Amino acid sequence: MDLSWMAWTWPTAIFFIVIALLLVTFTILAIRFPETPRTGILRIETTRGDRLFITLLGSAFINLAWLGLIGAPQWWALVVCLIYAAAVFRYV
Repeated sequence: MDLSWMAWTWPTAIFFIVIALLLVTFTILAIRFPETPRTGILRIETTRGDRLFITLLGSAFINLAWLGLIGAPQWWALVVCLIYAAAVFRYV
């Protein structure tokens, strides 16, 4: 597959594919298994979609901070983001 039409790299394409798959998955989950909002440590009602948004937003900040402050390989930031995502979905 040629990604040169937009000067994309494979990691960038994979990133957007994963985001699209997450959105489709969460849409299917919302249709098949409706949920009632729950209140976590932030003391606000959140649904799966809200927690996904919080996770994506926080992961963006984690990656930016990683690039600016640490400079180590970005794969380690992914590990931190996965731990953060697990915490958000469990406690928020």
